[in-house]
Amino acid sequence: MARRAVKATFLAVLLASCGVDEPMPSSTNDSQHLMYVGTYTRETSAGIYAYRFDSESGTAEEIGLVAEMREPSFLALHPTGQYLYAVSETDDFDEDGSGSVVSFRVSANSGALTKLNEVSSRGGWPCHLNIDSSGSMLIVANYKGGNVASFPVNEDGSLGEASSFFQHEGSSVHERQDRPHAHSADFSADNRFAFFSDLGLDQVKIYQADPEAGTLAPNDPAGVTVEEGSGPRHFALHPSGRSAYGVNELASTVTVYDYEAEAGALSVAQTVPTLPEGFEGENYTAEILVHPSGKFVYASNRGHDSIAVFAIDSSTHRLAPKGQVATDGQWPRNFAFSPDGRYLLVANQNSDNIVLFALDDVTGALTPTGVELSIDAPVCLLFY
Repeated sequence: MARRAVKATFLAVLLASCGVDEPMPSSTNDSQHLMYVGTYTRETSAGIYAYRFDSESGTAEEIGLVAEMREPSFLALHPTGQYLYAVSETDDFDEDGSGSVVSFRVSANSGALTKLNEVSSRGGWPCHLNIDSSGSMLIVANYKGGNVASFPVNEDGSLGEASSFFQHEGSSVHERQDRPHAHSADFSADNRFAFFSDLGLDQVKIYQADPEAGTLAPNDPAGVTVEEGSGPRHFALHPSGRSAYGVNELASTVTVYDYEAEAGALSVAQTVPTLPEGFEGENYTAEILVHPSGKFVYASNRGHDSIAVFAIDSSTHRLAPKGQVATDGQWPRNFAFSPDGRYLLVANQNSDNIVLFALDDVTGALTPTGVELSIDAPVCLLFY
């Protein structure tokens, strides 16, 4: 069984924590939310799971397995809420050694997913994807392939074959940086640019995006470079559109970028550690998110097994470290805010649990609630 017994209170909050693009008519009132969990299926998990959460009562109904598929490590929701997309983080979908991207129709009432189609991601181990806010274009980062691709979204929610493809080239100083490793795919708020963090190159690549055509084109400037050996992994824009934040997997740091929206240009403004002073163990960061209030940044540490908390200066957007909070589990991957921003939920991949924290909207502090959900190898939390 991919899910074990769960405390109802926690499960409920978990369902609300994944942060979706737009509300979906999937509940009888505004307090109910669907949550999807992407997993690694290397052992007992079978694919994508779903839950229904009621934010008023703090209870949740477990829906169960809604899509059986291999390695759905990251999920994205169409802006209309009608369709869901998942990477299949493999390298044997076709003879070229690519993984795939799968499209699903979402059942508003049951949360069930109906497969529409599956297309090649154009590279091995697709690990992250996103959809522009118009719902016309999907982008994918392929880690093993070291490349990125874009896909048109058809009127019925299915995906067309890749409409643009770019192979990254180069390397950096760490043993894991002998070649490119594209690791995240993100759109600017105005849909004009796409940002791809490449762990192997120590760069965030920038492309011009054309959602109507579903295509990417190199931007000028073509990207921004961070300190050698940092390993950029995930990326998040501030709600103001003036800055961005990137987590660096190999160096266990967060880079603050100033962002010039007209040109789509990023410049390094600050770098801060995610670990406490004196920590000497193995650690790799994973996820980074900006709180919807624009006041705090959070980043996950795998190894130290914690969430690093940062306060954002309201005028400069620089970060002030506020410490680390243990995730009560091992190897925290993705995490998500509840729809109201009052809770943060963490997916601990290696301890097979998701843990709930209350979030102080004044200080940003995280307090464990004592509630957790048991589920095998959780990776991505996605709320509707």
